[in-house]
Amino acid sequence: MRYAEITQRVAGLGSDKWAVHIEGKNRRAAGEKMIFLSIGEPDLPPAPAILDVAARQMKAGRTRYSSGQAEHNLLEVLARFYTKQTGRVIGEDQFLFLPGTQTALAVSFLAIIEPGDEVILFDPYYATYEAVVSAPGGKPVPVKLDPDNGFHLDLALLEKAITPKTKAILLNSPSNPTGAVFTAAEVAAIGALARKHDLWLVSDEVYATLVHEGHAFTSPFFDKTLEERVIVCSSISKSHALPGFRCGWIAASAEFCARVLPVSETLLFGSPAFLQDATAFALSHEFAETEKMRALYVARGRALLEGLSGSNRVSAHMPEGGMFVMVDVRKTGLSGEAFAFRLLREKGVVCMPGESFGAGGAGHLRVALTVDGDEMREAARAIAALAAGV
Repeated sequence: MRYAEITQRVAGLGSDKWAVHIEGKNRRAAGEKMIFLSIGEPDLPPAPAILDVAARQMKAGRTRYSSGQAEHNLLEVLARFYTKQTGRVIGEDQFLFLPGTQTALAVSFLAIIEPGDEVILFDPYYATYEAVVSAPGGKPVPVKLDPDNGFHLDLALLEKAITPKTKAILLNSPSNPTGAVFTAAEVAAIGALARKHDLWLVSDEVYATLVHEGHAFTSPFFDKTLEERVIVCSSISKSHALPGFRCGWIAASAEFCARVLPVSETLLFGSPAFLQDATAFALSHEFAETEKMRALYVARGRALLEGLSGSNRVSAHMPEGGMFVMVDVRKTGLSGEAFAFRLLREKGVVCMPGESFGAGGAGHLRVALTVDGDEMREAARAIAALAAGV
């Protein structure tokens, strides 16, 4: 049978990147004890009040077809949420509700990319970014971040990567996998280049609420002069520990949302109304559970660093935000992938190799902060022990 070219463009850009995680799951199913630090899935339960809203609204009949854009009550909440964030009036016509940040990213690139267009990715980058750019025919162009500078950006490298074919820059702050949070000055500089070269800025802000002490979140959407070219993609998956709800959105200009709504409706004509009600409730209230989650990510990061502190062959630094730590294993002489497979098979600890997130992650492991402090220290000791024996 004949298949569309898209199937070739994304071949190898999906589950292949998760080979270590998949092997770990198979070993656990066979009875082996495993410590899983491979998936960015919050391990703490969400606030019960949000679940109560979803259940109550579902039982109340909010199970029928909904608007292709979003329900009015959710649009109203999103408008208030972003008006408060940006300090200017954001209208209800500036949003599209979609099943998670991943779908929001995919829809965004379907809407702005023509075959042959280039999209700049800050490398290391999240594992699906290559696919969402390649699917509509775009070409990912990695700009390497410096691991010895906390994976922050060299602006000169970014400007050098821009060509007449460049269509967009994809940024993610706080970053998955690096934990870096771009400063206001960095975001302003990226915005200035986008304005100078007439580029789109696609901003993955799924970790925006998980910024650690001493750092501050800045979005290019905060700058009114960039509004026409900024596409924010976000969700409640990480902020409220609800990844299975698949509740995400695009925030952008009213023109973008009007033009792109028919594109999004080809994929999903209306998300479940009861989940939209739960999302509106989540974004309208503060929860002790989400505050606890943020504090635990910091404590677990410190536990990991404590467990690695005696090693002279592996190292890490505290993330500035998010729920991941990049562990540097370059001194062992192994690639991140080789180290990760040995760690899995010899020590029963499952981490993602840095190479799953681009060439810029080579020689690193991405560790998800999704187990308690004692288990995190145990995993850290296993990493240090393997490194010492290499």
